[in-house]
Amino acid sequence: MKIVNRDVPPRVAWALEQAGVHPLLARLYAARGVRSADELDPALTRLLAPATLKGADEAARLLADAIARNARICIVADYDCDGATACAVALRGLRLLGARQVDYLVPDRVVDGYGLTAPIAERVAARGANLLVTVDNGIASIEGVRRARALGLAVLVTDHHLPAAELPEAQAIVNPNQPGCGFESKAIAGVGVMFYVLLALRAELRARGAFDAASQPRLESLLPLVALGTVADVVRLDANNRRLVAQGLRRVRAGHMPAGMAALFQAAGRRAAQATTFDFGFALGPRINAAGRLADMSLGIELLTTDDAGRAQQLARELDAINRERREIEGGMREQALQVIDERLAALDEPASALCVFDAGFHEGVVGIVASRLKDKFHRPSFVFAPSTAPGHERELKGSGRSVPGFHLRDALDLVAKRQPGVLLRFGGHAMAAGCTIAAAHFASFERAFTEVAEQELDAAMLTRRIETDGPLAPEYLRADLADLLAGEVWGQGFAAPTFSDEVRITSQRLVGEARNHLQLKLKLQGRDVDAIWFSRTEPLPERPLLAFRLDVNEWRGERRVQLLVEGAQT
Repeated sequence: MKIVNRDVPPRVAWALEQAGVHPLLARLYAARGVRSADELDPALTRLLAPATLKGADEAARLLADAIARNARICIVADYDCDGATACAVALRGLRLLGARQVDYLVPDRVVDGYGLTAPIAERVAARGANLLVTVDNGIASIEGVRRARALGLAVLVTDHHLPAAELPEAQAIVNPNQPGCGFESKAIAGVGVMFYVLLALRAELRARGAFDAASQPRLESLLPLVALGTVADVVRLDANNRRLVAQGLRRVRAGHMPAGMAALFQAAGRRAAQATTFDFGFALGPRINAAGRLADMSLGIELLTTDDAGRAQQLARELDAINRERREIEGGMREQALQVIDERLAALDEPASALCVFDAGFHEGVVGIVASRLKDKFHRPSFVFAPSTAPGHERELKGSGRSVPGFHLRDALDLVAKRQPGVLLRFGGHAMAAGCTIAAAHFASFERAFTEVAEQELDAAMLTRRIETDGPLAPEYLRADLADLLAGEVWGQGFAAPTFSDEVRITSQRLVGEARNHLQLKLKLQGRDVDAIWFSRTEPLPERPLLAFRLDVNEWRGERRVQLLVEGAQT
């Protein structure tokens, strides 16, 4: 563990402060690459123009023509939170803009696999659809699009994932990462892409005289869903994404959100009036994702599209129960995985450069979460495998991996495929997360090949966990109102929430919680007595460690006191 401080350009921080930004926020924003106060303006008028998104105009004409002839439109969604929110935005938005026949289909993670496949295209055609629209998938669906076209369907692909050399032969493709697209926000989520398509469609319908600027449908009502999907998909929060999230949060805090989102806040025990990006990423998002992992994502989509408050409450309770089951399964799998690794570590000085774990009792819907937990604990690229439960694929293993900075997971799988032909049946993904399918008999071969790639690509520095912090926090900022100020801002992937660091003196420490697995601390920080807690930590700390921590508020019997949430220690 190494704690390092971010660089703060002093002139930029000063300029932001002179522009009216709070001094603490000015320092934090400058360290995250913000160069002017204009970048912090969340106004909708500052969003990137839809016209700069390649394919948006063609998509708008395709959809406008479909609405004009009352065509049947079918949305094909992905089974994660980004896909669910993108589907809900598409359904709600198209209906607002005049579509009268629009429904959706979401593949089953186990039975159908990911994306628009040929069988999915056939199911869409069997429903009598005329236009198929993908959300958060489709850019790699060469065969699926080809089959849909052969069946007489028009196809619009909206996606944000990286394309391969060959693009699907759709009537229109909207993806900021496709060749020739000048849209600056390459990190926009799938739900954001669909929102932009609706903005382009509204402009097209306005040009056709369907309504004017004063009477046009208010697509801003969809921004709470856009914000939720953007944060939950852990895309980089560039300036455009931050504006989308800020606008969504503003509406949620004012009580303007779909009934399903309000019900999820209640089920999660969170306050919508004080909503933060943390709520989206760690309270609402996981409950929706749980449906796609263990049940049917149509539950999540119905929740986000219903306007019946009673039905929303019922669905939110169902998703909350599914999420509790997901946590129980994940906890058991994590303990098993750690036991396997601990047995290996008994014969080694330190973990190998990569970790691969399989157990016949693992659930394929949770392997990605467990891989993430292993990666966090050991700071190693980690793959977790479970038996495939798809019909006809019983002798296969489904794996999900998570990586550390500097090790491109998808490229590593490509190297494994080239060095060990036949081991990988299917694979795909990105730098930090990827998935693959292998024959059960090839697990050991995959583990050896993947570990060899990691040993060649990773050095000791890359295998040392680093926590970037914003340095010491002045004593005058140890206040509940400052903690509230920080919590209310938009933080997330690529725009990290504030983490501070300082040398402290521990005055007392003890284990708390039902399982006695949280370390509660009392400490001296720059001469002040402060309470702190380190969740999921059981080992005691020395008297004077260098701690990395976040500012938080502990509420007890109506009293609000500052506490520190410890993220790491350098001793």
